[in-house]
Amino acid sequence: MMREQDDYVHEEQTPMLQLSDFNHKSIDLTVERKLLPQVSTTDDHKITVRTGTLWSSVAHIITAVIGSGVLSLAWSVSKLGWIGGPVALLFFAVVTYVSSSLLSDCYRSPDPVNGVRNRSFADAVRVILGEKQALLCGILQFVNFYGTGVAYVVTTATCMSAIQRSNCYHNQGHEAPCEYEGNLYMFLFGVVQIVMSQIPDFHSMMWISIVAAIMSFCYSSIGFGLGIAKVIENGKIEGGVYGASAVTAPAKLWLTFQAIGDVAFAYPYSLVFLEIQDTLKSTPPENKVMRKASLIAILVTTFFYLGCGCFGYAAFGDNTPGNLLTGFGFYEPYWLIDFANACIILHLIGGYQLFSQPVYAYAERWVTEKFPDSILLKNTDRLKLPLLPDFELNLFRLCFRTSYVVSTTGIALVFPYFNEILGLLGALNLWPLAIYFPVEMYIVQRKVETWSRKWVVLQIFSSFLMVVSVAALMGSVAGLIEAKTS
Repeated sequence: MMREQDDYVHEEQTPMLQLSDFNHKSIDLTVERKLLPQVSTTDDHKITVRTGTLWSSVAHIITAVIGSGVLSLAWSVSKLGWIGGPVALLFFAVVTYVSSSLLSDCYRSPDPVNGVRNRSFADAVRVILGEKQALLCGILQFVNFYGTGVAYVVTTATCMSAIQRSNCYHNQGHEAPCEYEGNLYMFLFGVVQIVMSQIPDFHSMMWISIVAAIMSFCYSSIGFGLGIAKVIENGKIEGGVYGASAVTAPAKLWLTFQAIGDVAFAYPYSLVFLEIQDTLKSTPPENKVMRKASLIAILVTTFFYLGCGCFGYAAFGDNTPGNLLTGFGFYEPYWLIDFANACIILHLIGGYQLFSQPVYAYAERWVTEKFPDSILLKNTDRLKLPLLPDFELNLFRLCFRTSYVVSTTGIALVFPYFNEILGLLGALNLWPLAIYFPVEMYIVQRKVETWSRKWVVLQIFSSFLMVVSVAALMGSVAGLIEAKTS
């Protein structure tokens, strides 16, 4: 059995996020599955020592899930109302758990317990569904990684402006004209990321992920607490059953769809699910541990999401800001608002790299294969900077990564719209990556018979979420167009 063959030789840190190389030769899937057990002794990454546990997986999932999306949930609840808002939050929590449960069985194939490891989402899609599906999966992953980078540029600039505005309101009063452009802050964030992007790989940024995780808990807790304090101060619960009204019925419909997209953005973590699972020890079985970790993490995040979303709406009603900590429903204590926004900035500085390093790694592997003798790739210089560790500077890495950061910053300057971008990303990520691929892989992996009861239930589940995803996409696109033209 494979578990008995896992004789690890030395430790190699397992990257949480690693896009697989799509430059594989096409192979018949039936033949490939027959070959998997035979190649297991050389293809099961024997040199990697996996030390991950239930609680390390919970921490990874929470780090990946709790991000800038939590700040938009109060606005989403305000558009969906006191019935639709909490129901949407709970619904997507259940959907995310079902999706993660299906995906956990795809880490090993063809058998979910003793099969060969699929270390990334695209690897699993390639082995189980074939090369064409893997190519589509890879494109969607890149779109989401890139879009998340754009969203982080926008959010960080918004938070920087919010700190300046908070101090202005404190000193000059709440009616003072404290408006500041965010373009300069986007530019500054881009400069910081150009420097940060020279971090070679995931092995070198563990401390960044730890800091980002701590920051995400800090600002989520502050948003939660301020919402409760505001409700107590008001002495009543704001809002209505159907949510905030709009000028016209179509406008209300588009806002509802966009709010659904924002909630959808806040939950799924399929992009990094199998990479997290790949950090687990092989005993007990990874799929069982991952399902339990997903349940715990989703319960924790749902608690924060319901707290920030519902108490934010209860505090401000129809006037709920698009971003709970930067929309200035809260003015005091101003130092706490400043601290919360500083936490968001620190989290997003690390978060940007979390979602960009896989793109860097893939591009550099591809170019290395295509041009193995390139001087740009081979020549490296070791730089010594004051107060910073030494790092190797490679000309290709500098050029490509700088160009990538510049492009995401440029898109953010053109479309600096927080809620609309989150809704768009949520819609693009929800059905194809969080629902379609996990469902189809599970059906093939478990050999679910066509038109059996389980097959019908899974197809209904997938089809319904596809409709929800399309609706959210339409609402977010409409919101972007309106925001750009208004």
